[in-house]
Amino acid sequence: MRETGGPSSERTGGGMRHGPWMWTAYRAYNDLLREKVKRRFEEQEGPWMDRVAELLVKIVNARWEGGRKGSKELEGLFGQLDALLSE
Repeated sequence: MRETGGPSSERTGGGMRHGPWMWTAYRAYNDLLREKVKRRFEEQEGPWMDRVAELLVKIVNARWEGGRKGSKELEGLFGQLDALLSE
């Protein structure tokens, strides 16, 4: 049987009954804040992050292809990444 009152809910101010709803509200608030921060980053840093992501994909592909790509190409890609990260 579900408890609707009693000592435990009195001590917590009824929090036992509202716990799941409070957690849901807290999660929704954090999700909204996370989305707003992501949008800000996209507006301000989007083009730069796109360039970084493109270089990272090239680096991963160069490493996977290993022997076919020279280490000089990989060094060049890392140099480009260093330059972007220091902007």
